[in-house]
Amino acid sequence: MLTFLPPTARGVISISLMFLNTLFWAIPFHILALTKVLSRNEAWHRACARITMAAGNIWIRGQNGILRLTQPTVYEVHGLEGLSRKEWYFVNCNHQSWADILVLFYAFTGHIPFFKFFLKKELFWVPLLGISWWALDFPFMQRFSKSFLEKNPHMKGKDMETTRKACERYRHTPVSILNFLEGTRFTPDKHAKQGSPYRHLLKPKAGGFAFALAAMDGRISTILDVTIIYSDKGLSFWDFLCGRVGKITVMARKLPVAVDALTGDYQNDEAFRDRVQTWVCDLWQDKDEIIESHCNTRQ
Repeated sequence: MLTFLPPTARGVISISLMFLNTLFWAIPFHILALTKVLSRNEAWHRACARITMAAGNIWIRGQNGILRLTQPTVYEVHGLEGLSRKEWYFVNCNHQSWADILVLFYAFTGHIPFFKFFLKKELFWVPLLGISWWALDFPFMQRFSKSFLEKNPHMKGKDMETTRKACERYRHTPVSILNFLEGTRFTPDKHAKQGSPYRHLLKPKAGGFAFALAAMDGRISTILDVTIIYSDKGLSFWDFLCGRVGKITVMARKLPVAVDALTGDYQNDEAFRDRVQTWVCDLWQDKDEIIESHCNTRQ
């Protein structure tokens, strides 16, 4: 353990080791990506998915090990009971920091399948990571605005069709689809500007949630609602790497996918859209109460 070192030294060591770990595993990811491009064999593609998932888990365990080595932060995780790496999950989580993803990996690695994120198509070109994400079968989304579709009606439904095709590869491999419903990290300024009705959360975006869930085409039967609570508010990602966060609480609860409320055409069915928005707002109200209760208990 390097927790005896000054915080800045721990931060430098953490980010350096994480970069080297990522660089090391990017090499096999890029090689596997090349073989997927060159081969049309479906069986090999499925084998690649299993190999990259196994390599991805080792990569993440390395990142977790670096956090344990350099941070004195205490992690308190609730709700791991009954989780399985053989099930498909849709993970909804509040979003406060770039650290959230590392915290989720730390809390759930070994308990649920490897996380997948819906990424913007432009992120494919991020050096080192873009091709690695593609090799790991992260779905790259191309969302079209309402104004764009009005001018180009022939493109209507193309974004969903493309994303569904990307998710077809998950038919044989359990995954955990991660979605931050707020769409951006929480800050007091954003909270005030939105006029959010929640004390600790920004307004959730039901459309992105409905789109991602529909893209999985019925494969998701369980929603894992996750709430992350940091003991120290207002700390940056750098503070997290330096180990200045005293305690992180992660609370998870399993929810069934309510077929009547969450299955339909969000874009064209107004009644369905209203049901999804109501469901998401109720979920966020419950999450806000969980955070408030925890904050009151801590005082």
